[in-house]
Amino acid sequence: MHTEDTPPGYYGTRDVARALGIKPASVRLIVHRGQLRRTAGTERHPLYAAEDVAALLAKRTERSAA
Repeated sequence: MHTEDTPPGYYGTRDVARALGIKPASVRLIVHRGQLRRTAGTERHPLYAAEDVAALLAKRTERSAA
């Protein structure tokens, strides 16, 4: 799921979007709402911690199953 230039333990915006089944623009909205935070990278190319993405995915899966 990682691109070659993404360090281990992190996901880029496209990777997060793919994992959550949403568009990259929606990832930016999730960040803006405080549901996910940037942990590395640059303003233009943010990176997100894998554990934060996994927690968000679990939360969304749990919510959709309920």
